[in-house]
Amino acid sequence: MTLRIVRLGTPRLTGEGTRIGTVRRPPRGVRKERFSADDWFDVWYPELSPSAELVAKAQAAKTEREWAAFVKAFRVEMNAPAPRHTLDLIAALSRDADFSIGCYCEDESRCHRSVLRALLAERGAVIG
Repeated sequence: MTLRIVRLGTPRLTGEGTRIGTVRRPPRGVRKERFSADDWFDVWYPELSPSAELVAKAQAAKTEREWAAFVKAFRVEMNAPAPRHTLDLIAALSRDADFSIGCYCEDESRCHRSVLRALLAERGAVIG
């Protein structure tokens, strides 16, 4: 059993399981009934995405210092009770189920999913 961190909209891997979209907004121009069929996500869960303010900060980050400021602020957001409990749940489920979480960004190293990966690893998630 494993959790995968993926780029939404890419072909699913064999055995990937349920795909959870941890994005602020659903994909533009895609009809709701196509989200799963077109490999975006099966479940939209924006609670694990940065706030709109932080999304803008991440997209504007040009330097390592600006990116580090985003990461720090996003970690603070994810330490609020609801996201913290969700991360604990996902880490626990990763030991018994196949599923994935993801975002649209092409480069994971400059995407909030890299922070989610770290937060989940810190909680003992089984990440494939």
